[in-house]
Amino acid sequence: MGDTLFGKIIRREIPADIVYEDDDVLAFRDINPQAPVHVLFIPKNPVATLNDLAPDDAVLVGKLVLAASAWAKREGFADNGYRCVMNCNRDGGQTVYHIHLHLLAGRALHWPPG
Repeated sequence: MGDTLFGKIIRREIPADIVYEDDDVLAFRDINPQAPVHVLFIPKNPVATLNDLAPDDAVLVGKLVLAASAWAKREGFADNGYRCVMNCNRDGGQTVYHIHLHLLAGRALHWPPG
């Protein structure tokens, strides 16, 4: 599962506020939230960056998006709206090299982001 912070969360070696889990995806609240709701959706099978995705990973990325969408609906803020973001490498804002989808919600999100 990789030796990143997220791999350790998947293996339950460090605690996290887990809000969603299935066979392929784990989601937990960000420890440095940028919105009232800030949840990270990660694949249990690690891929370092978006640049490392292969065509066979399309289903995995789709599962991240579908899990985020289903969770937003279940939590009741899907109709008001939310943002999903995936960062890639240093200039893109990626700090943990295990792909992850940020779901942000709970306030009006402006464009462009920082």
